[in-house]
Amino acid sequence: MKVRSLKYTLAKKERNEMKNKQVVFMGTPEFAAYSLKYLPENGINIAGVVTVPDKKSGRGLKLTESDVKKVANELGIRVLQPEKLKDEDFIEELKALNPDLFVVVAFRMLPKVVWSMPTHGTINLHASLLPQYRGAAPINWAIINGEKVTGVTTFFIDDKIDTGKIIYRKEVEISPVDTAGTLHDKLMAEGAKLLHKTVKDIFAGEVEPVPQEKFIKDVDLKYAPKIYKEDCKIDWNNEVEKIYNFIRGLSPYPGAWSVISLEKNGKQERVEVKILFAEYETKEHDYDLGTVVAENKKIKIAGKDGFIIPTKIKPQAKKEMDNQAFSNGYLRFNPKFE
Repeated sequence: MKVRSLKYTLAKKERNEMKNKQVVFMGTPEFAAYSLKYLPENGINIAGVVTVPDKKSGRGLKLTESDVKKVANELGIRVLQPEKLKDEDFIEELKALNPDLFVVVAFRMLPKVVWSMPTHGTINLHASLLPQYRGAAPINWAIINGEKVTGVTTFFIDDKIDTGKIIYRKEVEISPVDTAGTLHDKLMAEGAKLLHKTVKDIFAGEVEPVPQEKFIKDVDLKYAPKIYKEDCKIDWNNEVEKIYNFIRGLSPYPGAWSVISLEKNGKQERVEVKILFAEYETKEHDYDLGTVVAENKKIKIAGKDGFIIPTKIKPQAKKEMDNQAFSNGYLRFNPKFE
């Protein structure tokens, strides 16, 4: 009983100490919002939140709030939305929060005047096993490159991008049918748990950060640059497994795309389509690349060493459709993917 009582007393003391620590959270999208909700639910005191200014969007150009701001408002946490991170008024507002730690998830690069402010420094949650896949789109590139394992990393921010000392890493398996969307959700959940452990251990003085160079031993580093529309065009010269990985690595957003040529009323018409998900088969054939082959009222597309079988496809200005619906609507126009 005495041992149990001591453990309870220590746990209670730890919770009280955590409540007295001032953590400021910085982030924007859903990936960050999940952690923002998870941390206070598990005993971390969030003194303030920093996110992007509201933006006009949609046909009515209504002001929309970031996912992080929405969660902060639900939790009654003060929100700061600076246009510029070096703005003097913003810096003074941050200082007034007496921050012990800044926690950053999917946010902008911070100037030194910001990340060097807290007593315990500034940490970041990154959706890869650093030093692999530094950059803006680690989830997409891990799948595009056919990785079987990725993960989440917490590290201290320094004056470069994703190069600071590593605190913790947690591996996450990539299944053969994972998309960027499903892997995003896996990493989002695991990342929140790892972030919570990191914050607790920092305040307990139990972390021993490791330079990223320790993880770079005869390893070719892969990077995760921001993805633009032109990067998402399918190259039918690739092996079909690579095309398959490319498609799922860009699904559901921004979406791998191609152009189909159609024969309508004696004229050629070109339409852009997104392939949001597919299957593939490796098989020798004599078809030209991009040729549409019909089988049992469905289609498959000829690649270098087999076929891509789209299961979710979205022609421009049309609704998303399955393979059979696409076949019913377009096969009569002799489509070919370019």
